[in-house]
Amino acid sequence: MRTILNIIWLIFAGLGLFLGYMLAGILLCIPIVTIPWAIASFRIARYAIWPFGREIVSKPTSGVGSFLGNVLWVILAGWWLAIGHIVSGLLLCVTIIGIPMGIADFKMVPVSLMPLGKEIVPRRGAFDRTL
Repeated sequence: MRTILNIIWLIFAGLGLFLGYMLAGILLCIPIVTIPWAIASFRIARYAIWPFGREIVSKPTSGVGSFLGNVLWVILAGWWLAIGHIVSGLLLCVTIIGIPMGIADFKMVPVSLMPLGKEIVPRRGAFDRTL
């Protein structure tokens, strides 16, 4: 099921969001001091193109530096990426088939606003757990 959702996601929302994150990453590579934000943008781009089966978790070791970096990120790129997620999420929710993908799009808004201090990990389903 994850693969089917990811393929539908790729066609209707993933490719556009992936290109937006890649553009933000490339633009943030131009000034050398913003390369850490570019790396975060590239990391989220990989998640934005194939999100089902993975989840975003907070790193417990992130601190004040991540918070200050996130404030700068919102100013540089986060606000327009979040708007992209909201718009594509609303468009996906127009159809019944697109509702799960629209919800996934809305779940990506917080990480598009504050990517530093977050980690993308594989999601463990009910059948993946070992006793």
